[in-house]
Amino acid sequence: MKKSENEQKRACGVLLPVFSLPSKYGIGAFSKEAYEFVDFLKKAGQKYWQILPLGPTGYGDSPYQSFSTFAGNPYLIDPEFFAEKDLLTLEDLEVLKSEEPVDKVDYKTIEAHKYELMRKAFGNIDKAFGASGIKADFEKFKKSNGKKWLFDYALFMALKDMYGGRSWNTWDEAIRLRKKDAMTKYREKLSEEIDFYCFVQFVFYVQWNALKNYANKNGIEIIGDIPIYVAFDSSDTWANPELFLLDKDNVPIEVAGCPPDAFSKTGQLWGNPLYKWDYHKKTGYKWWLERIGHCYKLYDVLRIDHFRGFDEYYAIPYGNPTAEIGKWRKGPGYDLFDAVKKEFGDVKVIAEDLGFLTPSVIKLVKKTGYPGMKVLHFAFGADDDSEYLPHYYNSNCVVYTGTHDNDTTRGWYKTLSRDDKKFVRDYLGVNSGRQVISGLIRAAFSSVADTAIIPMQDYLELDESARINIPSTLGGNWQWKMEGDDLTDELCERMYSYAKVYGRIRK
Repeated sequence: MKKSENEQKRACGVLLPVFSLPSKYGIGAFSKEAYEFVDFLKKAGQKYWQILPLGPTGYGDSPYQSFSTFAGNPYLIDPEFFAEKDLLTLEDLEVLKSEEPVDKVDYKTIEAHKYELMRKAFGNIDKAFGASGIKADFEKFKKSNGKKWLFDYALFMALKDMYGGRSWNTWDEAIRLRKKDAMTKYREKLSEEIDFYCFVQFVFYVQWNALKNYANKNGIEIIGDIPIYVAFDSSDTWANPELFLLDKDNVPIEVAGCPPDAFSKTGQLWGNPLYKWDYHKKTGYKWWLERIGHCYKLYDVLRIDHFRGFDEYYAIPYGNPTAEIGKWRKGPGYDLFDAVKKEFGDVKVIAEDLGFLTPSVIKLVKKTGYPGMKVLHFAFGADDDSEYLPHYYNSNCVVYTGTHDNDTTRGWYKTLSRDDKKFVRDYLGVNSGRQVISGLIRAAFSSVADTAIIPMQDYLELDESARINIPSTLGGNWQWKMEGDDLTDELCERMYSYAKVYGRIRK
């Protein structure tokens, strides 16, 4: 029998941040373990590997608060690359080996030594095996990316070092406001540091492009994540203040967040600068098109975070201690996505449309045609008639057991009331809590949703200690890391079985 178009679309994948890959150097990276994970996904019948934003992180380690929306996170670089190129020795790398628990990222050791090692590698570039080739490729990289984003980012990072890591709004006025003489002065004064930060980005992109190409050749597509907002303390805001709602001194007028709700009595104060949408519209959304075009060089599918904010966004007066006082303002709506479609055609997008959705948001998602998200953890509790229950789905959606902001399924189930636990078991047709994880995965796979994505922690049936992030909290997040022997043959066979039984393996 000929397969229907709907059946042909059915696919599955795994959510796993790069930093959560196994590693002997304190953090998951673009190392052999990443290639082994791609091999595992292929063997397990998966099509997608969903990751979190790849940008450089700062205080709090959140990939959603990055120093640049275009740059890559140096922590994810495989340090053995430098040994392979004779820029460092394997003995040099010993300082990165973590004494922390194997299932946690060791940010302390990484922060203490990784940049130190990369500076040493950069200083040895003339001695490297194939040095002329590396230097030629490096120069091409600078020529291709320099004026677009690279030189501003590199200068920004060099200045942050000079100012002891302080946010750019505390720098001297001349360079804070990017006055011409100050820019010339510091480009000359910090030229070597600027070149170092360019080199780090060059290595990042060499490694990431190689890994992505390997994944694609093995039939694995990468789902990447684009945060709606950029961090205030970023090269994007410093270099392009005209894009954001800032005053004449480049201080935010209003900032982003979410109003109070059942999860937070005072709301969520994110603090990101808001966009000056009328300016973006006048430019034909030039910066957004550049940003999205850059993302499609990094990823095959783009998950747009906080999609609601493009319809309406919550604006909080700058300086307010909480998100309790704010106003809803209109976003660009379909106008932005019309520009995206005209520029890039029918690219693959996932709209993160979670949370309270107004009729206008629902209308916007429908008009774009982008698949939205369904999270099974949200289907149980409050009432027994949630739109997240699989029997309400249409096929144009992506279903998850949970996301990086949710607890693991094992941890989530523990927190439910007795009545909610009973409803979960009744709905899934299981007799005990021990069967809930596999039951929830089967519910995702058996649903009509075109795509099912399962966090790796749920396949491993881990408890709340493996949670990636607790929103609106600082400390203890973005730390979970897989252990080296987690990817067993038994797990691979089980994942393949789910994919095969529920028609999610491409024929």
